Amino acid sequence: MSVAQSAAAQPFDPTDSSFLADPYPTFAAMRAAGPVHRHDGMGLQLAVTHAAASAVLRHRSLGRVWTDAEPAAEFGAFNLLHQTSLLENEPPTHTRLRRLVSAAFGRGHVERLRPWVERLADQMVAGLADRIDATGSGDLLAEVAAPLPVEVIAELLGVPQSDRGLLAPWSNAIVKMYEFDLPEERRRAAEQAAREFVEYLRGLVALRRRAPGEDLVSDLVAVTDSDGARLSEDELIGTAVLLLMAGHEASVNVVGNGVSALLRHPTQWRRLLDDPSLLPTAADELIRFDSPLQLFERTAVEEVEIAGVVLAPGERVAALLGAAARDPLVFDDPDALDVGRDPNPHIGFGLGIHYCLGAPLARIEVTAILAALLRRLPTLSAAGTPRRRDEFVIRGLHDLPVSR
Repeated sequence: MSVAQSAAAQPFDPTDSSFLADPYPTFAAMRAAGPVHRHDGMGLQLAVTHAAASAVLRHRSLGRVWTDAEPAAEFGAFNLLHQTSLLENEPPTHTRLRRLVSAAFGRGHVERLRPWVERLADQMVAGLADRIDATGSGDLLAEVAAPLPVEVIAELLGVPQSDRGLLAPWSNAIVKMYEFDLPEERRRAAEQAAREFVEYLRGLVALRRRAPGEDLVSDLVAVTDSDGARLSEDELIGTAVLLLMAGHEASVNVVGNGVSALLRHPTQWRRLLDDPSLLPTAADELIRFDSPLQLFERTAVEEVEIAGVVLAPGERVAALLGAAARDPLVFDDPDALDVGRDPNPHIGFGLGIHYCLGAPLARIEVTAILAALLRRLPTLSAAGTPRRRDEFVIRGLHDLPVSR
């Protein structure tokens, strides 16, 4: 029996507020005890070292095997979004979907949006600065970090301005389903949001078939591969929802967690003020230091060994990204925030065939917000203690009060 297999069957409680406030000492103890740990409460193995987590993300004997939320008849919309998602499929379906979606993305959408994102970030931070001047403080999360990614994804997809307020509530409700021990009312709210989102996107797709624009939905409608294959309407909808949920939640929480970390490490904020050329490395360091996505699951499709632990077909394992990001065998002084860290082989965007397609756009958003903060609020400081969300898988804040 391996050390990992003989370790505690519940090394942490994912609902415990003290653990959620700072899970990293617990992760360090787990790494010291072994690379893989069984968590009976979650019903899976957890890979906690950088090497083991990377193996989980890359190994082709481990796949994304979607299991419908049950009872399936009552979660039809939620299940549809995942049955057709690029993220929840393996080759050959994944290969076809990724080829088509990449072709649509490859039409210059990310670079087209870069100057627009930079202007938007500047406008939102200017509004935050005005709020601080008028009232003494403002909420960086509510006024910048949360609305900007929604606007960016909406612009990317071609969602009309009048409808953009619908997107964040849908995304927030749906992603709650990824947490453990979710109350039934939140499960029902997730299905309702998924149903409304699917209905809305069917209308948007129909509109773009009649009147194409310069947006990603229009390109997803039109794109074909060398065999003439197209995305089905359900696949197109699954892709659009994935882009919103992944893009919105990740960017919001990278900025929220990251700026909060910078405020707790003022020497690093001053480094950015003195040398804004560090912004690209800073963005990656913020992703590493307090990962917005803590855990990413795989399922064994055949018997496989990960770091000495044998997984039977059907057994679930997860890369614990927050633990891998603090592995001292890979990162010098891993508990230190270092905006100039280079190289920085974090795995916050995943690895292998499921590497995040939106990673370049996420980096643009984070660097644009940081650059605007440096310009308009160089003396940024905390105006209170931010409240952390009581969720483990998607790690983020309720608010981030700031002043200057």
